[in-house]
Amino acid sequence: MASIEPPTLASETIAHIGSFEIRNTLIMAWLAMAVVFVVILLARRTKFKEVPGRFQAFLELIVEGLFGFFDSIIGEKKATRRFFPLLATIFLFLMLANWMGILPGVGSITIAEELHGEILNLPIFRSMNADVNMTLAIALISVIATQLFGIAALGVLPYANKFFVAPWRDPIGAFVGILELIAEMAKIISFSFRLFGNIFAGEVLLVVISYLMPYLAPIPFLGLELFVGFIQALVFSMLTAVFLKMAVTAHGTSHECDSATGGHEHGHDEEHAVEMVHA
Repeated sequence: MASIEPPTLASETIAHIGSFEIRNTLIMAWLAMAVVFVVILLARRTKFKEVPGRFQAFLELIVEGLFGFFDSIIGEKKATRRFFPLLATIFLFLMLANWMGILPGVGSITIAEELHGEILNLPIFRSMNADVNMTLAIALISVIATQLFGIAALGVLPYANKFFVAPWRDPIGAFVGILELIAEMAKIISFSFRLFGNIFAGEVLLVVISYLMPYLAPIPFLGLELFVGFIQALVFSMLTAVFLKMAVTAHGTSHECDSATGGHEHGHDEEHAVEMVHA
C-alpha cells in the first residue's frame, strides 16, 4: 500500500515565466478570477432587463441578499453602498476559491519533478487559500482599504488621532491609541491565519479520510468543506464590514448619534458581531 502524502504547508512551484514562479495555488486563483469574469460578462449580456430572466434573477437574488446582510451590520445604506463592492467581491471570490478547492482533480492531478535528487509528484492544482501568501494578500487588501475609507471619511488628522494621542495631554488615551494601533496590525495576522488554517486543515482531513476510507467515506466531509468554505468567506467579509464601520466612526460620536440615528446601538451591535465571530 502506498504511503500517505499529506499536503505541505508551502505551495509548490509548477512552472516559471522567466524568474516568476507559477505556483499551484496561484493557478487556482487565476481560475477563480476567470470564473468571476465569465459571470460578469454573462451578466452584462442580460442588459439588466426590467423583467429578468432566470440567470439575471439569480444574480439579483445574490446581490440583494448580500446587500441586506451587510446593511444589517453597517446600519446605514449610504455607507453600505460605498463599502458593498469591496465586501461582495471579497465574499464571492473567497467562497468560489474555497469551493473550487474540492473539485475533482484538485490535489490529485500531479506532475513529476526532480527536487534535490528526488522525484516528487507535485499537484498542478491546489486550493488557493491553503497558501498563507494568498490569505495574507487578501488580508492586506481588507486592512489597507479599512484605513483608506477611514481617512476619506474623517480626514487624515482626525483619523490619526485614534492612534496617536499626546501622552502629556491624555496618558490613558495615548496608551489606548497604542493598543488600537497594535490591534490594527493584529488584524492582518488574524485574517490571514484564520482562513489559511481552516482551509489547510480541511485539505489535510480530506487527504487522510480518502486514504483510510476511499470512495464513499469522503462524501460527507466534502459537504462539510462546502459549509466551511462558505462560513469562512462570510466571516472574513463580515469582519471587514464591522471594521469598516468602526473606521469611519469618529471617537466620541456614538452618544451624539444615538438620538438621531441609533449610532450607539450600532456600536453595541458591532462589538457583539466581533465577539460572536471570535467565539
